[in-house]
Amino acid sequence: MNGPEIHFSLAPELRLFAVPERRRERTSVRTDGASSLGHVVESLGVPLTEVGRLLVDGRQATVSHVPRAGEVVEVHAVVRPQRVPGAPLRFLLDVHLGTLARRLRLLGVDAAYESEDIGDAALAARSAEQRRVLLSRDRGLLRRREIWAGAYVYSDRPDEQLRDVLGRFAPDLAPWTRCTACNGRLRDTDKEQVGDRLEHGTRSTYDVFAECTECDRVYWRGAHHARLNTIVENAVSEFGGAAV
Repeated sequence: MNGPEIHFSLAPELRLFAVPERRRERTSVRTDGASSLGHVVESLGVPLTEVGRLLVDGRQATVSHVPRAGEVVEVHAVVRPQRVPGAPLRFLLDVHLGTLARRLRLLGVDAAYESEDIGDAALAARSAEQRRVLLSRDRGLLRRREIWAGAYVYSDRPDEQLRDVLGRFAPDLAPWTRCTACNGRLRDTDKEQVGDRLEHGTRSTYDVFAECTECDRVYWRGAHHARLNTIVENAVSEFGGAAV
């Protein structure tokens, strides 16, 4: 481009999105003179979902600002915990985040997820229609203008992904209240009501059960409970809630 040159300072946590030569404390960019600040930031590789304050020559600016020659732009990361106004905090996860979805549900967090790849357009439309925060590691998906709100998941490891989301959004935790399979609500039930859905060994060994109000899946504290309980206790200890 042969337009005005502007100077960017990216927050340290945002530099990973930029190509290596632009990960310095300050980088200069020549624009076309007409593109908005938001467009220029995205051209550096930074999703706007990850951007907090924008300062131009020390003054607050919006993504619609058209940069002028010589301006110094500071791009800050979102402030944590991030508040999402206008709707109850609910999430939508892309097809690659199934383990994270199940762990959020384990903690009682509303986390919609499709095990099949329904495509970026459908995900973005669902985010807008249901007013859900779209979680993804796909920067292209997060750049779609129709999404209601979004967030980049920084790690590819489920333990770190969970801590990232809980630390960023501080959702209310209510462990053991959602179905990890379908996201429906769980309700307490007794052995007589669900006995025909249980194997003989389970029926004779366990007495406390819950079932999903949406898909009828039955839950009990079986062989995997200790591992799941560790996930719950660690999350509750660090981020609050009640480990019931």
